[in-house]
Amino acid sequence: MITKHNIYIGASQQMIKTEDFSVDLVVTSPPYPMIEMWDEIMAKQNPDIAKYMDKEPEKAFELMHKELDKVWSECFRVLKPGGFLCINIGDATRTINGNFTLYNNHSRISNACIDLGFIGLPNIIWRKQTNAPNKFMGSGMLPCGAYVTLEHEWILVFRKGDKRVYKTADAKLDRMKSSFFWEERNVWFSDLWEIKGIKQNLRKSNTRERSAAFPFEVPFRLINMFSQKGDMVLDPFLGTGTTMQAAILTGRNSCGYDIDANFEDVIREGIETLDVDLCNGTIKKRFDTHKEFVENRENSGKVVKHFNNMLDCKVMTKQETEIELNYLTSIVRDEKGTYVVGYEDYSDLTTMPLRETLFAVAQ
Repeated sequence: MITKHNIYIGASQQMIKTEDFSVDLVVTSPPYPMIEMWDEIMAKQNPDIAKYMDKEPEKAFELMHKELDKVWSECFRVLKPGGFLCINIGDATRTINGNFTLYNNHSRISNACIDLGFIGLPNIIWRKQTNAPNKFMGSGMLPCGAYVTLEHEWILVFRKGDKRVYKTADAKLDRMKSSFFWEERNVWFSDLWEIKGIKQNLRKSNTRERSAAFPFEVPFRLINMFSQKGDMVLDPFLGTGTTMQAAILTGRNSCGYDIDANFEDVIREGIETLDVDLCNGTIKKRFDTHKEFVENRENSGKVVKHFNNMLDCKVMTKQETEIELNYLTSIVRDEKGTYVVGYEDYSDLTTMPLRETLFAVAQ
């Protein structure tokens, strides 16, 4: 089993290197309109944004979103029927000319995507806690002048058309191989995620630290939830490449765009310095966590009645009996700049040697 991963630097508004109906899942976090750090890059797309920022900030807000609308339109074009679009976005608060205002990015994007033809699905609130004692904004202890602080972002979920269809026995089996564990489902499919921005230690120790647009856990969950192994995952705002790294660890193909040429070296360094053993340790952690769950459940007197032969462990449901955890064997950059990732393939080995080989690698 191999997957391929392509990086495209240039305007993400027109994803010309991606064909119609070729993508199974989009996972992305765009620049947030009306967050000051993104003003410059937004104004480069449309100079009128800077022109209206101080005079008519609502107009600037709308012009920013019109630039993002072009990307959502492209996402609709490239997604297959039944494919998903997941957008991490935060609302913005800003004081301009003495006026403090909330700018509802999530609702503006939701309206735009539904107008394009996407089906809106239940959203996820990603709660980002802060322990700062002075986190409130406004008049302190005095009423009628303080403002609620924003301690959450949104993960908007859309689908293009009807549900994906699995007609053949082989297609249904492939789907089951990408199943998640019962206890993972209970956490991942909650509408409230509490994930702190802790950096994943997946890189070699001699590489310099870089921050990601969102924690690795966010795209990792979304890719497992809304795609299966071998699918194509797209991030039109690739940034530091976190979505692509999550695709690599989950056995998906991926491609991504970024308008800023300065990010290409960052993205490539992030992939080329991935440590295969550390990546496999992250995959193995899913298995260890599941084994601990089963042990605790049985110790409490509850029954776990199904069994996964390939993983040699008990599982809660029949849908989990074919789960495969494919460990990485190599990450290679070819002459075209594409990253080709190799994995241990269950079809090539019998159960016991496979388990011994993979679990030894991941220790």
